[in-house]
Amino acid sequence: MNTTVSIVRCPDYSSVKSAIKEALALIGGLESIITPGKRVLLKPNVLSIRAPEDAVTTHPAVVSAMCELVKEAGGIPVIGDGSGIVKPGSTTTSEAFRASGIEAVASACGAELINFETSGYTEVSVPAARQFPRLYIAKAVLEADVVISLPKLKTHELTLYTGAVKNFFGAVPQKFRKQAHALEDRDRFGEAIVDIYSIVKPHLAVMDGVVGMEGNGPANGTPIPSGVVLASYDCVALDMVASELIGIDPLKVPTNKAALSRGFGTRQPEVTGVPLKDAFLRFKMPEGGVTAMVPSFLMRILRKHLTVKPFINTSNCALCKACIMNCSAHAIEEMGKILKINQEKCIQCYCCRELCPNDAVEIKKSLLLKIMTRSRT
Repeated sequence: MNTTVSIVRCPDYSSVKSAIKEALALIGGLESIITPGKRVLLKPNVLSIRAPEDAVTTHPAVVSAMCELVKEAGGIPVIGDGSGIVKPGSTTTSEAFRASGIEAVASACGAELINFETSGYTEVSVPAARQFPRLYIAKAVLEADVVISLPKLKTHELTLYTGAVKNFFGAVPQKFRKQAHALEDRDRFGEAIVDIYSIVKPHLAVMDGVVGMEGNGPANGTPIPSGVVLASYDCVALDMVASELIGIDPLKVPTNKAALSRGFGTRQPEVTGVPLKDAFLRFKMPEGGVTAMVPSFLMRILRKHLTVKPFINTSNCALCKACIMNCSAHAIEEMGKILKINQEKCIQCYCCRELCPNDAVEIKKSLLLKIMTRSRT
């Protein structure tokens, strides 16, 4: 597979279609993977019910541009995802499509919009699986002729960085996502993500880096103008370049490491377009992920002094119980009209923090970790 990664400058979303077109031309164009009549699934990151300006979800302008480009190549664009949050009394992915602006894009482009939560899953076996020998994958993904990942450039509190490979976490049911988070280890979590990726086998990734997210991503960080679009036929290669682009050692990212160990991607992708050193951005690191930057031998010594514990700010909590429903470790307890995290059970996957619709889950760092975090920002 061609592992070249293109980087193109894009200062704002008004010029995103031309930037994507240039990025694709630099690696060989859409015509090399799309022939007339092919059904092309576009998989954006629609993590939760958030507006485009929050930089949590793939911007609708990127999805719109890709729909148009797929049509121009003769393909039939289809948009699909499964939201990351379970919330009582709502069809969450549908609400997330609406809030993110992607529902309007699908309507304007005449593209089918598929909610993975309600459209069904197919059970598959995973050859050479590391964590999940069997999985359920969204039917829409398996039935598409071409699959394209449309990730957002973001940091991540568990995996440091999230991109083209982890974007397919949305292709499995909530049960498997909870099981993956319950693995209690970043590297094992990365292996679980690559189990999913090995079945999906996307054909292309186009990353929305026009406005990224730094700090406590993927949902609680800060939007940051980044001014780039990246493209590659190889999702792992794109993630290697994109993580380095924002100041993260690519081999510290669990999904990168797991993918390379399975023979996916390459350690040194060729970069075309804007040179990596010229496009370089230093994002603020996620507070929950800073321990992944500590060498393993030192981590063993300092582990008990490097703690990042989530807690619920009851003044912001609306008692929607989304955190309880999404906690793999069943660590969140109801105490009357208050929710509290049992630190003995907590596995620090940060799902509660990532998916709380009211930003009520905050984190408390140990003194040593505060010092280390301050030195990196």
